[in-house]
Amino acid sequence: MARIALDAMGGDFAPAVPVAGAIEALAELPPSCDIALVGRTEEIQAELNRSGGPHDRLQIVEAPEIIEMAEKPLAAVRGKRKSSIRVGLELQKQGEADAFISAGNTGAVMAASTLFLGLHPGVERPAIAALFPTISKSVMVLDAGANIDCSPRELRGFAHIGSVYARDVLGRENPSVGLLNIGEEEEKGSQAVREAFELLRGEPGINFVGNVEGRDMVMGDLDVVVCDGFVGNVVLKFYESVARLFTDLLQREMDQKVLQSEAMGKVMHVLDYSTYGGAPLLGVRGVSVICHGRSPARAVKNAIHVALRSVESHLSQHIGVELAGGSA
Repeated sequence: MARIALDAMGGDFAPAVPVAGAIEALAELPPSCDIALVGRTEEIQAELNRSGGPHDRLQIVEAPEIIEMAEKPLAAVRGKRKSSIRVGLELQKQGEADAFISAGNTGAVMAASTLFLGLHPGVERPAIAALFPTISKSVMVLDAGANIDCSPRELRGFAHIGSVYARDVLGRENPSVGLLNIGEEEEKGSQAVREAFELLRGEPGINFVGNVEGRDMVMGDLDVVVCDGFVGNVVLKFYESVARLFTDLLQREMDQKVLQSEAMGKVMHVLDYSTYGGAPLLGVRGVSVICHGRSPARAVKNAIHVALRSVESHLSQHIGVELAGGSA
C-alpha cells in the first residue's frame, strides 16, 4: 500500500486544483494507493463537497498555515510549524506517507525536504530534475533551479542520481548522460564544467557521452543532461515559453479543424508541461515532487503518478546504493 501526501494549499489555484487532481489520480490508480490532502480542513472539505465524487481513499490532514510564494524559504519552514509543506513532509519522515507533492513555494519545499528527510550520504545538495519534450523521448535535465552555482563534484553527483532516475522511473536501460556546454570540445566551458568533464570521463556506472549543446537536447538522443541550476532554470523557462509561442502561433494561423485533429492533439500533448506532472527533488532520502505554481489538475494528477512510480521502484533506496558505491 502506498500513501501520497499532497499539499492541498500549494499553487496559484489551491485548494481547488490539488483536490481535483487527487480525485482524477485516484480514478486511475490501484486500490492500494490513497492520498492525504494536507492543509486547511474546512477549505479542503468544501472542495470535496463540490466535487461530488467518491472520496473513500482521500484523507485530510490539518495544517492551518500556508507558506506564501514571497516568503523566505528557510525562515518560513522553521517559523510556520503547522504549514502544509512542513506537515506533509513530516508525515513522510514519520513513516505515515511514502511521498510528498507540492505546487507551493519551491524554495520552501527544497528546504523542508532537506531538513526533514535529509540527504543521502555523498549528496552535498539536492537537484531538481525536470523532464523536457524532444523529437522522440523526454530528456531529464538537472539541476533545473535548486543550486545556482555547482562544483564539479556536485555535477558528477547529478549524473549519478539522474541515471538512477532514468533507469528506475523512465525505464531507460544504460541511460546516456551529457554535460551541457557551449561546445562539444572538452576544453570549452567554465572551469567547473571543464573539471566536471574530467571527472565524468571514464566514471564507473555512468554512460557519459561528453559535452552536449542546447540544440542536442531536442533531438531525442539523450536521457540525462547535467548542468548547474542557473543554466538549467534558464533552459526550463525558455522551453516553457517556446511551447506557448508554438501553441499560440498554431491557434492563430491554422484552421480549427486541423487544430482539433488527432495528430495535432498528440503534438500538443507532448508540448504541454502538465503531461510531465512535476519535477522530483533528487538526492533527498525520500520522495519529494515539485509542481509548477500554475499547475492545472491534470499536472497534479500526473505528479501523483510520478511520485507513485518513484515509490514503487524504490528510487530513493537505489540512489543511496549508487552513491554508497564510492564512485560518486
